[in-house]
Amino acid sequence: MLALTILGNNSAISAWDRNPTAHILQSLEECYLIDCGEGTQTQMSKYKIRRSRIHHIFISHLHGDHYFGLIGLLTSMSLLSRTQDLHLHAPAALEQIIHLQLSVAETKLSYTLYFHAITADEIIVNDHKIIVESFAVKHRIECWGFLFTEKRNPRKIDSLRIKAYEIPVSFYEKLQQGEDYITKKGTIIPNEEVTVAGVKPKRFAYCADTIYDETLVEKIKSVDLLYHETTYLKDLHERAAERFHSTTVQAASIAKNGKVKKLLIGHFSSKYEILDEFLTETTAVFENTELAIQGVSYRI
Repeated sequence: MLALTILGNNSAISAWDRNPTAHILQSLEECYLIDCGEGTQTQMSKYKIRRSRIHHIFISHLHGDHYFGLIGLLTSMSLLSRTQDLHLHAPAALEQIIHLQLSVAETKLSYTLYFHAITADEIIVNDHKIIVESFAVKHRIECWGFLFTEKRNPRKIDSLRIKAYEIPVSFYEKLQQGEDYITKKGTIIPNEEVTVAGVKPKRFAYCADTIYDETLVEKIKSVDLLYHETTYLKDLHERAAERFHSTTVQAASIAKNGKVKKLLIGHFSSKYEILDEFLTETTAVFENTELAIQGVSYRI
């Protein structure tokens, strides 16, 4: 199970009770923080996101609205006596920035912070539950998107058939991983006889700040949820291009051509107080679209 919780949905600055970009991708076991704009810690407390569940942080690029909340979060974790390792995935220059901020404050973290520079389209996390891939997007500076793919979910045990075959509880975990059971007499009980398929693994793509770029279509093909920035409404497509951002219609076109299941739009310009038109314009091209609203969790 994956769910995306929106902590910040605005671009550039805080405005109209909207915070700069920050998202939490939640699985059953942990949380992944994607971008960390100013005020992220406050939002985490407000929406009851536990810092201790975060083991990986992903920063798309080094414009302040995507990482100015990071040093505060890192030091707060230390003040709260964190001992768990933390992995930070970001453009290479961020390592120097973090080092400077910690050194001038003579701060030593209570935990080990591992920095992983993103340099190419590649797998950057591969653990027992999820695979995370980075892919370049076209912004004014180096910028990365992220593709999260769940690994195969455990198969579900059919309790009635399990009892009929007298399979011991100690073997249940192996059944959930797809193994057949061999009885003491050597009879093979096929896995599909006593289990059913688990929930289909989900895929989530995060397209950070980017100009309209049709090459993204292949990178986000058929994902269950696509987050794509929509800084401007369609009438400001020239301004969007000048500033390497996207409009409603452009994000919707990427979603439609990529045959994604659902589109989530955010990173709204502060020039807009009311966001209704964002949804109207986007759904005209790609119907299954929702606005990224702070505090809302979107099941994937």
